[in-house]
Parts: sequence; C-alpha cells; structure tokens
Amino acid sequence: MRKIFSTFSWGQNSFNENILANTKIQLPITQDGEIDFDYMEKYIRELELARIRELELARIRELVAYLEVCGFKDSTLSSEELSSIDKFTRGGVKWKEFQIDSLFMIATGRDVIIGNVENGNIPLISHKNDDNGIVKYIQRLNNRRIFDYRRTISLADRGVFYATTQDNDFHIGTRVKALTFKEGILDETIRLFFVTSINKLQILFKEYLDNATDKLPIQKIQLPVDDNGKIEYKFMETYIRAIEKQCIKNVIAWKDKMIQTTKEVIK
Repeated sequence: MRKIFSTFSWGQNSFNENILANTKIQLPITQDGEIDFDYMEKYIRELELARIRELELARIRELVAYLEVCGFKDSTLSSEELSSIDKFTRGGVKWKEFQIDSLFMIATGRDVIIGNVENGNIPLISHKNDDNGIVKYIQRLNNRRIFDYRRTISLADRGVFYATTQDNDFHIGTRVKALTFKEGILDETIRLFFVTSINKLQILFKEYLDNATDKLPIQKIQLPVDDNGKIEYKFMETYIRAIEKQCIKNVIAWKDKMIQTTKEVIK
C-alpha cells in the first residue's frame, strides 16, 4: 500500500474515496490464485532474522576493530591485569604525593586568535572541557612550538581545570598549559593515569575566576609507588589496560542486549 501511495500527488484529490476504492496493489498469490498469506509471513520473518544476523555480525566487526586499535587480541583479562584490579580494589596500592613541577616542565601558550588561523590537521588545544580540549584543527603556526603528544599532557587552567592526552602532536592556545614529562616518552595508558590524577585537582579550581597558573607548580598529585618510593609505571600501564578491557566487555554486553531486545520485539 505504501508503495502505490507513494505515486499519489499530495495536496490534490488523490485520496478521495472513489480513487482509493479503485486503487490496485500487488500481492503474492498461490497457484490457485488466492492471496499467499503463508509466503508473506515467512518472507517477513526472514527479513527479521536477517536483521538479527546483521546486528550480530556488526557486533563482531566492531569488537574486532576496537581490539585491533587498542592492541588487544581479545577482551579477556590476563592474570596480571586481574591482579592489578584486585590490588587497587582491596587497597593494596602504595601511594605517594608528587609536586607537579617535579614531574613536568611547564609551558604556557601565547595568544592565538582562533578566527585568524587556517584549517589544517594539527590539534589546537583550548580551555574547553569537551572534545578532548580541541577547539580546531589548524595549519602549523610560525614561531610556535608543536608539542610531542607522546611526552606531553595539555592542561586548561582558566575557567576549567582539565587535563587531556592527545593522539597527535599539538599546539596550545592562549594561556593553555603544556606539561612535558621529565621522564620522557610514556605509553598512552600511563599518560591516561596521569591525566586522571591531575583532574582530581579540579575541585580546587571549580570557580571560573580561580586561576591555577601561579599555584600549578606546587600542586600535588598522588601516584602509585613501589617499596622504594619509585613511581610504578608498569602498574599504571597494566591497570589502565585492564580498565579498557572491562569497558570493552561493557560494550559487548550492551550490544548483546540490543540483539536480544530485537529478538524479543520480533517475537
């Protein structure tokens, strides 16, 4: 019916009773010329089952793609990852406070007029608290430093207090901070751990007029350490990977629920 009605001209008299009464639609029939209701039912059921198969295949494709991007063979936690979660949960992690300026070299962004920069592929980090702090992708700025994302964390400290780690080398915008690890290049998982630890300081700078710039170097964050008080980078890496895998499992569970709901609706 929808197929034949799509040929009607809206706003005219196409839907008066006489025209509707004499409108013809096509239906499947049996060898006896009767409407083949059995075929209709089976055909629609097959479409519904195809939709379920499509969802299941999409789930597998998405999972494989995500695992490849993250460098995981599967979402099963290793014994080391399980141990890191257990250690964190039961309070077995030793923590120590570290002053920001003991961990990072701090740089402050010079003025950038966003409307005057050309579009490109270099992230420009601003005082945003969404989109990972990226306000725009731009061309390289002359006489401005591009920060190595593998060894640098960006930090907005005006109006918001929001640290991020990037996937590409980046510029920083007006008065945005770049915190470069004195330790050198660090794995993304470790950078994510540091970002989370730094962002716990947000509670100290929640008012818009609060300025963290002068206070930033002496602010302290807590990090896991070994018995000698040395930062446990290996634990950070293992724990964050365990959390990532748990998130993958949550995505799988959500997708399975979608498939099951679809089956129930069809049923």
